[in-house]
Amino acid sequence: MKNKPLIISIILLFSIFTAIVSAADKNEQLLIIGTKVAPPFVMKNQAGEFHGISIDLWKEMAKELDVAYRFEEAELPLLISGLQDGQYHASIAAITVTANREKLIDFTHPYFTTGLAIAATKSDRGWLNALSGVFSWQFIGVLFALCMLLLAVGFVLWLFERKKNQEMFGGSIASGLGASFWWAAVTMTTVGYGDKAPTTLGGRVVGLIWMFMAIILISGFTAAIASSLTVSHLGTSIKSVDDLYGANVVTIDNSASEKFLTSISVKYKTADDITSALAQLESGKIDAVVYDKPILRYLTNASSSDNLYVLPGEIGQQDYAIGLPNNSPLREKFNERLLQVIESERWEEIKSKYLGGSPL
Repeated sequence: MKNKPLIISIILLFSIFTAIVSAADKNEQLLIIGTKVAPPFVMKNQAGEFHGISIDLWKEMAKELDVAYRFEEAELPLLISGLQDGQYHASIAAITVTANREKLIDFTHPYFTTGLAIAATKSDRGWLNALSGVFSWQFIGVLFALCMLLLAVGFVLWLFERKKNQEMFGGSIASGLGASFWWAAVTMTTVGYGDKAPTTLGGRVVGLIWMFMAIILISGFTAAIASSLTVSHLGTSIKSVDDLYGANVVTIDNSASEKFLTSISVKYKTADDITSALAQLESGKIDAVVYDKPILRYLTNASSSDNLYVLPGEIGQQDYAIGLPNNSPLREKFNERLLQVIESERWEEIKSKYLGGSPL
């Protein structure tokens, strides 16, 4: 056939064209995902493979989305700017959603909510610090206020009981008030010896009201003492946000914690990464590190040193989400799959795997 070479040529050209289009499609499906090490959300093993809460979340999403991808490691500023210039299709790590970042890039729905925390060091003074914390001027002031309240309640009771209950609350004014003060104290502490009790209607109404009030008061007072003992026993000079003023504080550059410290006018220095910041803290070069609570808790728990401590409580609220370019066509697909994952039992398994039972 005279047309056979022509047919063969057409078939070859068509095959080449199909291969080019197929290759182009595959390249379009390869997603470049920016990330950075931030334990326990992103970690890297000895083989250079990434794993962690955020990484495992992405892997679950990618399986359902049926997309090819590769991770590219970068520092936080580049994870943001890389989305703006098209270098990354998405950035995933422990990236906090902030108003300033929202102006530059887009975010998926949050997948983890936490807050900032303060890491400090313990001292060897132990219970000496605990005792000094309990017998501080602040504690003495609270104790004095409590005594005044007991006296006030006792005085009201004495007004009702002083004439009709002479046996228990009679006698001189000092004797009667002393007895009513004693009654108010044993009632509040639920000791209730029963040696003194109101007999008049007015006195019993006062007693009933005081019983319910005392339950609330003694619970709060006990919690305050326990908190004071816990923090003071650590022996750290940093016990709250107020102690950051005048202290040598370090945080991470371009982080939400840096913005927080700036907003409350606390002077600070920045470190390249959280690991080096905690190393400075452990060596005694600085007084405190302020950063995301789950990361601080994970690293201090994983540390071989017993000298590092994360203060109880959280500062503000931090929402972690996946960063995307503005107007990304992938946003809706990512959001749909992300919600499916975090509403599943698999998400609880992922968090338990890296966080265990620790209240991060």
